Amino acid sequence: MAITASQVKELRDKTGSGMMDCKKALIEADGDLEKAIEILRKKGASVAAKRADRDANEGIILTKILDDGKTGVILEINCETDFVANSDDFVNFSNFILDVVAANRPANLEELISSELDGKKVETELSSIVGKIGEKIEISRFVLETTENGKYIDYIHAGAKLGVLLRVENAVEVGSEKLDAVFKDIAMQTAAMRPLFLKSNDVPAEVIEKEKDIYKEVLRKEGKPEQMLDKIAEGKINKYFKEVCLIEQAYVKDNSKAIKDVITDFNKDNSTDVSLTAFFRYHTLDEQK
Repeated sequence: MAITASQVKELRDKTGSGMMDCKKALIEADGDLEKAIEILRKKGASVAAKRADRDANEGIILTKILDDGKTGVILEINCETDFVANSDDFVNFSNFILDVVAANRPANLEELISSELDGKKVETELSSIVGKIGEKIEISRFVLETTENGKYIDYIHAGAKLGVLLRVENAVEVGSEKLDAVFKDIAMQTAAMRPLFLKSNDVPAEVIEKEKDIYKEVLRKEGKPEQMLDKIAEGKINKYFKEVCLIEQAYVKDNSKAIKDVITDFNKDNSTDVSLTAFFRYHTLDEQK
């Protein structure tokens, strides 16, 4: 049967698929709109299966602050190429997923994939965009947290490949502009300086021991006396903490202070007791997802 332009347009409006894909699906479905939609969905699933073993290291990071700052979301969605990551289709899909997280507040990725919003199912939308774009697309990870007495501060670096979400406690009574300014700078530093932990107590014992063993082996090769190795290695561990622990890092805007000193000074100046209790740093090129 002949397929009309209006039928193609209707299918395109419903699925977002390309004109030729819509026409081919309608021809295959003998003009049945619902069958054509199913054909396009199956195409998306087929493409996804074929691309399953491909690397999806491009993409975008998105954040959202809700409930007057008491709820924070950070989300990563990946694709194969930077060209797709910058496309309207991919960005619109990513923002839809962010809205789903904010509205449904799923506990994990499995719940997110099975969610829907405004009659749109995440699984269906994912299948549709994979079929339309022809690349592997992954909803890789997200965090959604709520704090009773604090607030969340977010930062997205230019290009949306890198994002940060901070949790600041005891922030309810603090002037928003002052606090936001200080912790936005700390969020930017988190993005730039790549801390692995919040504070030294968070560093696992096995990581510390591994670092000490490395330091001691290097010191031995340098000819240092065996009885001095533990003491020297301990000093190097303290330096390691200043590199990998956010609140121990030197503040990039004033390297005479550590981040913990900046927070202490803020509390003294404002008669407050705010504290930085968590950070989430997402980077699309991060291999440890």
